[in-house]
Amino acid sequence: MQKVTISNKLFIGLCFFVLFFTEQLQAQIVIATPNLGFSQACASASFNTYNTSFVFSPEAGLGPTNQFEVWLSDANGDFSNEIRIFTSAAGAVTTSPATLSFPFPTDTAGEGYRIKIKSTAPVASSAGSVPFAAYYKIQDSPFSINNLVSTGAYCTGGDYLLTIDNPGTGENDSPLNYPSLTFNWFIETGPTTSSPVGGSGPTLSVNQPGTYFVETDYGTCTSNSFSNRVTISEATSGTATATISSSLGNPFCPDQGLTTLTTIGGDSYQWFLDGIAIPGATDQMYQTDQSGVFSVRVDLGSCQASGSIDLDSEGFSSSIDVLEENTIDIESGETLVATVTTTAANPVFQWYLNDVIISGATANSYEVTEIGNYKVEITQTTGCTVTTEFLFAVNVPFNPFPEVENIPNLISPNGDGINDTWVIPQDYVDGTGSEITIMSNQGETVFQTKEYQNDWPQDDLNLTSVNQIYYYIIATPDKEPKKGSITIVK
Repeated sequence: MQKVTISNKLFIGLCFFVLFFTEQLQAQIVIATPNLGFSQACASASFNTYNTSFVFSPEAGLGPTNQFEVWLSDANGDFSNEIRIFTSAAGAVTTSPATLSFPFPTDTAGEGYRIKIKSTAPVASSAGSVPFAAYYKIQDSPFSINNLVSTGAYCTGGDYLLTIDNPGTGENDSPLNYPSLTFNWFIETGPTTSSPVGGSGPTLSVNQPGTYFVETDYGTCTSNSFSNRVTISEATSGTATATISSSLGNPFCPDQGLTTLTTIGGDSYQWFLDGIAIPGATDQMYQTDQSGVFSVRVDLGSCQASGSIDLDSEGFSSSIDVLEENTIDIESGETLVATVTTTAANPVFQWYLNDVIISGATANSYEVTEIGNYKVEITQTTGCTVTTEFLFAVNVPFNPFPEVENIPNLISPNGDGINDTWVIPQDYVDGTGSEITIMSNQGETVFQTKEYQNDWPQDDLNLTSVNQIYYYIIATPDKEPKKGSITIVK
């Protein structure tokens, strides 16, 4: 039997130590602080994908089932109650650096969030990222306050209560449908400026004249979740103006149903038609399908407000699906179909080209095959007979590379659409390999490109009464440069 010497024992022990140390190295990785692919996260139902990148080492330290996770702090950057918001597939990420895409939860709202990256095999964690603002805009459309009535009034010594409508009128998407939201109220201080007035709830009691509005609190994120403006006044003379709004507009067509008349808020109300009190019409809102002069008297407590509206029960809504200015390529046989959508009862349509009736064009759509100025008239023939019209123009597409024989030496970039840019023969424009260089009369290069689009000058040249001269060099692929001058006139 072979004896195990001391040297053999030392060698075997060293092998076990090396193997153990190697396994320990392979069982650990280091994950660096993640880098954000965004400065702030303003998520919504239409966009909620954000990226982060990070490095880790060593790559060989990852287990085959490893998953990388993205963890989110609270709004103050505290990870005590962190939540996992993304997990990669097992073994999906194996190389460093790595990038992960993740969404934010729908209740995200704050200015100081951070994220960290964790691994599962082996278990490791990065430090927290830099802080960032993050909001999920669960409601991101305009909404109404004060029932869309643009004014309100309070008696001297009193106040006026502004309220976010719930649900409001028409298609109003009230933010009160989302209980987690808070708000910021403002008063206008100028045509484009405003100042916060405090309050984060759905109502605001005011006792100062001014124009007020409210926005959903999405911090530093921009948003479309804001209200209409309401101008509040003080009834210093004992009587204030009570504005009246019509939910269907004015004029309105009774075929659309009843329109709702709404006035400012008060303690009690009385509505009148043509000066005669309407029995039972004692609420803030009154519905009707009649024409006439409607007025209201509002009791504000120690004073009153009154107002009127001359309501006209005519009209309808329509739309057309083409732009005011359109282009079609007539030579290639291209056409344009214009279609009118309307709420008119039994509508009649008539189409015109250059103010001349188009024979037989009496449908709600028309296929345009010629350039010119078009008009379509829509007439409602049942109920209230009303006519409305849409105008649109059709032109040939603009050609940035027209046929010209010579290199021009005079242009007038004055915005009149004639000779505004330096248009050169097609032998030297984009795609020919020619390089265009334009220099000032001081020798300074002001423009240089190998992809000229007949679009110089692109910027204002600060034209004066003195004509300016520039010099050009066209370096062609055949090495025969073209040189000359360009005079700029007003």
